Amino acid sequence: MQSVTILGNNSAIPAFGRNPTAQWLQTQEECFLIDCGEGTQLQISKYKLKHSKLTHIFISHLHGDHYFGLIGLLTSMSLLNRAKDLHLHGPAALKEIIQLQLDVAQTKLNYTLHFHPLEKEGTIANTKKIEVSCFKVKHSIDCWGFLFKEKKNNRSILPEKVKSYEIPVTFYEQLQQGEDFVTSKGTIVSNEELTTLASPPKSYAYCADTIYDESLVETIKGVDLLYHEATYLKDLHEKAADRFHSTSIQAASMAKLAKVNQLIIGHFSSKYESIDPFLDEAKEIFENTLLAIEGVCYKF
Repeated sequence: MQSVTILGNNSAIPAFGRNPTAQWLQTQEECFLIDCGEGTQLQISKYKLKHSKLTHIFISHLHGDHYFGLIGLLTSMSLLNRAKDLHLHGPAALKEIIQLQLDVAQTKLNYTLHFHPLEKEGTIANTKKIEVSCFKVKHSIDCWGFLFKEKKNNRSILPEKVKSYEIPVTFYEQLQQGEDFVTSKGTIVSNEELTTLASPPKSYAYCADTIYDESLVETIKGVDLLYHEATYLKDLHEKAADRFHSTSIQAASMAKLAKVNQLIIGHFSSKYESIDPFLDEAKEIFENTLLAIEGVCYKF
């Protein structure tokens, strides 16, 4: 099981209690931050998320509403004595921006920050449980989307069974790979007694700021959860195109074409006080649509 918590769901200007874009993706073992708009660290604190478990940050592009909160978060984690390495993935120019901010403040981070420039499509991170790849989207500046795929476990452990045989936690990985267990007395306990077939691996696609682009369909096809920006309602489709953004209808159309399981729409323009009409419009095309609501944790 994975989950996405929305930290910010608005576009360029904070308005009506909505913050710029940021999302927190959590697995059983790791946490990833996707974009880091202004106020993100306050949102992390508000929703009681543990940045000590944060291993990777992914920045889609260098419009301020997607990264102006980054330097504050990085320095705060240092002040809180973070020691664990942190991996930052973003456009190449971001490295120079962060270094300049640290230099003028004469700040040295307590932890090692590994910067990974986004230069081409493909795999950008491989953790024990998750593979992350990036793909280009069409915006007014270079912009990237991200695809998170859970690595397949062959088997799922049956907790009561492994406890009854006093199987050590250190052997769990071998069980997941299908191995039998041999007790201290030499008795063989079959893997089928201790595990079941694992559920299919989960996937999450994050389509950052982009115009409607059907070329993305193959990349995001069949994901369990898709986030697609929907800055404007359908009546402003020309304005959306001029500003390299999408509408509610366009986001829903992408979800339908890609045959995803569920869609979340966000990045709402500050011109809208109520965002309920976005859901009404999107559901006309793709019923299984949800609004990105700050503080809500979407499990998949």
